[in-house]
Amino acid sequence: MPADPVDDVYYPDSDGEPMAETGIHVMAMIALIGALRMYFARQRDIYIIGNIFLYYEKGNPRACKAPDAMVVKGVSSGPQRRSFKIWEEGVPPTVIFEITSKGTADEDVENKRELYERLGVSEYFLFDPLHEYLERQLLGFRLIDGKYEPLIPTDDDGLLSEELGMRLVPEGELLALFESRTGKRVPAPDDLGPLLEEAQRNAREAEEQIRLEREQTRLERKRADELEQEVAHLRALLPPADGPKPESRP
Repeated sequence: MPADPVDDVYYPDSDGEPMAETGIHVMAMIALIGALRMYFARQRDIYIIGNIFLYYEKGNPRACKAPDAMVVKGVSSGPQRRSFKIWEEGVPPTVIFEITSKGTADEDVENKRELYERLGVSEYFLFDPLHEYLERQLLGFRLIDGKYEPLIPTDDDGLLSEELGMRLVPEGELLALFESRTGKRVPAPDDLGPLLEEAQRNAREAEEQIRLEREQTRLERKRADELEQEVAHLRALLPPADGPKPESRP
């Protein structure tokens, strides 16, 4: 049985773009991922990651987004993936966070909201650490009967996440997490250095991969040009098709 050509499609791990618009957005994302990882560290069926490509349509590498943070229930917590393909994992992300900035605000509010709703992402949160682009610093939606319904903020402008069992509260440029049941604060990592180093290492690896791919493409184009020139040279040595034919010997 011939192989399915869809299985041979290449899905890039990165587009070479920065992981966030400013250092403030980077730290908000890393602090959030770090706190979530610490809280769910003992649960082996919850995967927490951010800033990797989320592919949602097999055979179409353009059908992807790169959520700033996502929590996926029902899949193994390890090993770390270079990208997340929904058709391979069997489930979409359960909760997605976007750290909204000037360059992403419109897409976060409109396009991504519609996409995540269609994919079946149970909860979607948008956090604006600078409170410059969203009506409220924290917005959230819960999927009910296939449609997103906005979450009603609490008195401290927080939002309740049923999927995480947490209350999310903006605190300056960061998003604080509290257990819904006990009200206790979810501790953030004391030292964000390892998480930042991991993010920087992943970015360097992605940049190196892109550099190698571009170099490979350049070499392939160069070789194609050389072959084309060689073919043209050989054709020039041949007599014209309508020219005199060589005399046959008696």
